[in-house]
Amino acid sequence: MDIDITNVHLDLGAGRRGTDMGPGAMHVAGLSAKLERLGHRVASVHSLVVDAEAGTDEGSPNARYLRVITEICSELADRVEASCEAGRVPLVLGGDHAQAIGTISGMTRYYKRRGEWLGVVWVDAHTDMNTPETSPSGNIHGMPLAVLLGHGPPELVAIAGDTPALVPEDVVVIGVRDVDPSEIPLVRSTGIGVYPMSELDARTVPVCVAEAVKRVSRRTSGVHLSFDLDGVDPLHAPGVGTPVPGGLSLRESHLICEALAGTDVVVGMEMVELNPTLDLRNQTGRLAVWLIESALGKRILGRRPRA
Repeated sequence: MDIDITNVHLDLGAGRRGTDMGPGAMHVAGLSAKLERLGHRVASVHSLVVDAEAGTDEGSPNARYLRVITEICSELADRVEASCEAGRVPLVLGGDHAQAIGTISGMTRYYKRRGEWLGVVWVDAHTDMNTPETSPSGNIHGMPLAVLLGHGPPELVAIAGDTPALVPEDVVVIGVRDVDPSEIPLVRSTGIGVYPMSELDARTVPVCVAEAVKRVSRRTSGVHLSFDLDGVDPLHAPGVGTPVPGGLSLRESHLICEALAGTDVVVGMEMVELNPTLDLRNQTGRLAVWLIESALGKRILGRRPRA
């Protein structure tokens, strides 16, 4: 693959500052060199940085820093769309999960012009489907999936164009174990696929992942993996701002990434919510790189797991 890496230095969508340093931690862990060793070519590395003065304007407490997040997500969408047009794979490093509004909107603009659809596997401890009306915190990193499905601040929804970025039947969320009661009605009414940890435990991860991959790839032209590191158990990923116990193990996290890679449908990826200020000797940064490698083709003895 030819890969365009975009570093998104954003932490205004989260309740705790520090995820703006996440991309740097992944580069310190040797990301580019490891991708090159897998046979990929890193075509470009670009950084998007929030203007310091803009970052002082919190705006409405129901959607904090909406203006600056809209600006950076719009710029990110343009870059990702250009990568797709050039036949390159966008790899976006975060940054808080609000950035997914830009990443996925840019990708879907490219596919919608071709009369095609994008599938999304969203790994997360949360469903991220609050709106300004339901959010307990006003933090936009708890709203991106709602926005991408057409619910939320109009200026964010509009980044995808005239229609919402995603349709519910093309989306699955894996690893859920902490959902705000106020967002449950929207999760249920949209009908997105949700795999809580309890279901993964009861039905086994391989069965659920195979089912999820089948759902998001059955009518789409490719699948984007949006991986929030708080989906992983804090024992393995301590460097996140909203840790929730009882998450995915190391092996389960790699299984998800490898199963997707084994289908040859992955057309984009982002890794978000790495907060180095909370990490232990870059443990979570190294894990992030390891998972990216798995999603982009790293195998033990060259064998591919079946999705």
